[in-house]
Amino acid sequence: MTKPTLKIKKRIIFLMFLFFVANTFLLYRLGTIQLIHGEAYKKEAFSQWSRDIAINANRGIIYDARGKKLAVSVRSDTVVCFPRDVMKSQRDDTEEELVQEGWIFDFLNLFRRDKPEVDQEQEEILEQAYYKQPEEIASILSEILQMDEEEIYAMITRDTDYVTLKRWVSLEQAEAIRELNLNGIRVIEDTRRVYPYGNFASHILGFTNIDQVGMYGIERTFNDELTGEPGRWIVNTDANGVELPFPGFDKRYDPIDGLNVVLTIDEVIQSFAESAVEEAYYENNAKSATMIIMNPHNGDVLAMASTPSYDPNKPRTPFDEQMDRYWSELDDQALQNEWFALWRNKAVNDLYEPGSTFKLLTAAIALEENKASLKSEYYCDGYVDGIVSETPIRCWRYYNPHGKQTLAEVMQNSCNDGMADIGLAIGKELFRHYIDALGFGQRTNIEISGEATGIINHPDNMRDVHTVTQSFGQGISVTPIQLTSAIATLANGGKLVKPRLVRQLIDNQGHVVKEVPAEVIRHVFSEQTCQEMLYVMQSVVNEGSGLSAYVPGYSVGGKTGTAQKVVNGRYAEDLYITSFVAVAPTYKPEIVVLLLIDEPSDSYYGSVIAAPIVGRVIEEVLKYMNVPPVYTEEEKVKIESSYVEVPNVIGMTVEEAIKTLSQAGLRNNITMDVEQDIVVKDQYPKAGNEMIKGSVVTLMLN
Repeated sequence: MTKPTLKIKKRIIFLMFLFFVANTFLLYRLGTIQLIHGEAYKKEAFSQWSRDIAINANRGIIYDARGKKLAVSVRSDTVVCFPRDVMKSQRDDTEEELVQEGWIFDFLNLFRRDKPEVDQEQEEILEQAYYKQPEEIASILSEILQMDEEEIYAMITRDTDYVTLKRWVSLEQAEAIRELNLNGIRVIEDTRRVYPYGNFASHILGFTNIDQVGMYGIERTFNDELTGEPGRWIVNTDANGVELPFPGFDKRYDPIDGLNVVLTIDEVIQSFAESAVEEAYYENNAKSATMIIMNPHNGDVLAMASTPSYDPNKPRTPFDEQMDRYWSELDDQALQNEWFALWRNKAVNDLYEPGSTFKLLTAAIALEENKASLKSEYYCDGYVDGIVSETPIRCWRYYNPHGKQTLAEVMQNSCNDGMADIGLAIGKELFRHYIDALGFGQRTNIEISGEATGIINHPDNMRDVHTVTQSFGQGISVTPIQLTSAIATLANGGKLVKPRLVRQLIDNQGHVVKEVPAEVIRHVFSEQTCQEMLYVMQSVVNEGSGLSAYVPGYSVGGKTGTAQKVVNGRYAEDLYITSFVAVAPTYKPEIVVLLLIDEPSDSYYGSVIAAPIVGRVIEEVLKYMNVPPVYTEEEKVKIESSYVEVPNVIGMTVEEAIKTLSQAGLRNNITMDVEQDIVVKDQYPKAGNEMIKGSVVTLMLN
């Protein structure tokens, strides 16, 4: 046998070397693909032979403090389309293809332990479904969904994997589509946010967009907690991206519901506040009205109401006919600005000059720093003397000066001249120290987004004229929630408490997941200063400008406020914000109430239009809270013969209830035009209790 030559041996060695290199490269590539990039390729392959459809979780419920559901999620299915499945019938729906798919299915079944059983009837339904043409599907769906046929046809023939045809269909529509079993058309579980009480507490709750994302209010602040985790519906497909028409090839992962939010808001107290702001708004033809009711001891906001309001179920719908006419004349950009303005929570987002209500804090600072006492005397000649200013600074009653006054009388008369002396005695540096301590110029961090900080003066930029005007609430801008929190320090012994709207987060079993504790930020005033100021505030209501807020048995303390509005950097001549702030009862404070009326049309004095409304709300709230009245001897004499028994009006129509209460000498809380045949659901106080003649019985209609 002839031996291979050296040349042949070299060729063999060279070929073996080439095979070695090639095999080494292949092994390297296989190792790289499988070991290094294997997971990524696996995911890509999975995405090619499957569809991943999100299943929305139930958004958490928002409760009031007593467990009333203010925002809920309800099931409302959505109709979706897989255009590739729809168009499959136009590609090549031959019997052989169906047989081939059946062969693939049988082949795959060999490797499945849990082999799905497919009955003959189900296979026939599936096969029939795959013969529907796009035109036929569009015609059927347009009739069921009440949509334009051409629009549906364009959507189901779109070059995309997935398209939503219509969200939140009725149960009847969903069932009809399921029964038809149209190729490429599916009904998936979905949820829709519903606010059962319409515009009730809308500026607190906020609303969600079509994708169930919180846009304003608590819905936005606690969006992550409320949202939960969406589920998944994974459907396997063939090489063309068409869903395999056999059961057992899909998998479902259930969603995890969001957490529930428990508010500090009390639904009944909130209804008192909303009735009050609507009365203030309509009776005074005002631009807006806002009320806050707070527990001064723990910072709980029991009510926060503003009007005009909106319905979170349809936040772009006008508040009333007048707004509807106005909006209809606006262009798109102007209309959008109007929406944003309507959705703002004025109690937290808007700034205003507090006017005379700020005098309470000026007096408290003077008492705390021994710059004044209850025995101090001040003289009013109508003008503030010795102050250089572009315009003379005068008392509101410059034409008939108040003359000699005590500190309490300065408050009762709301005298600017007397307050100027108190402010100058405090001085700008000490003033700024307490303004910071009371939280002005800072966010309270209440659970509403977009909170304003306020505008305060720095001592380096202040002259005596600025100290004087600041002493009676001009030249400083605050938010309503800041002022309410600051006044609350006078009612709780001097502590600045962080206001809160949320008490806790709970799961669906009622277990507390997160507690939001009451938080004392700092101690500002002494107990003695607070007691003296409560005496001063009570004297304002009993003897001074706040007389119309007087409530027998509840020793209301308060202060009126009337401030000119600043427009384009200057005080407007005829635009005012009227306000009244109150604490009750002064012997053991339970609530702080602030009412603002923006741009009232006729009278703009807080003593005339704001104080009476606040007095009535205080009476309603304290009786609802079962706070017993404590009458003075003088009050006892006046009311001994004035008690009447509260009749039972539950189940009566509004017309009948109002007539019955009127015959008993009692008033009611119905201030809006409502249908007279609406039935009364509840009442406060309950039937059988005794009330002073002329007191208000609250009728609950919802």
